Amino acid sequence: MARFLAARAPREERCELCATPLPGERHRHLVDTERRSLACACDPCAQVLERPGAAGGRFRTVPGRCLTDSAHGIDEGTWERLGIPVGVVFLFRNSALGRTVAFYPSPAGATESELDPETWQSVLGGSLLARLLEADVEALLLRKHEGRVECHLVPIDICYELVGRMRLHWQGFDGGAEAHAELAAFFAHVRERARDARQPRRSHA
Repeated sequence: MARFLAARAPREERCELCATPLPGERHRHLVDTERRSLACACDPCAQVLERPGAAGGRFRTVPGRCLTDSAHGIDEGTWERLGIPVGVVFLFRNSALGRTVAFYPSPAGATESELDPETWQSVLGGSLLARLLEADVEALLLRKHEGRVECHLVPIDICYELVGRMRLHWQGFDGGAEAHAELAAFFAHVRERARDARQPRRSHA
């Protein structure tokens, strides 16, 4: 995950399984469940590892879906119950620990926030997006801003991309104008990409 926490030096990206060159910035990622890290992957390797039981379950392919819930029901009062000290957080199920963990972007990188299991369960555990969430490879990304709370189900790799952006652009106590602009642009892209989980998927006849 360190690749998202600093500006990248110009270099050719390669699949970390077969060493095939990867095109540009956008390529697939795998979660290495033993090392708790992300690995870059070409499409063929990612597709092979999508099969149940591939590689003994060590590597899990990060899906590409983004979902939102038009009726998520999370407001500022709910946010306060979660006890999150900042305005942006992502939560995912860590299969190695057997529990849900929460992290938020900070100047130091991804900072863990203490998450009470009972509170998490009562506030978010029964929500539609939480029920759809895949362990290790997807996260619930939440942002409290201007009196409302956004909640999206996203691939875990873009959460660490956000962490890297914030660390790169953060200035001063509250992040500064540049970091705030990056954050706004990031969430605008997520909203544009996300599909409402309550709406049926369109068929392509």
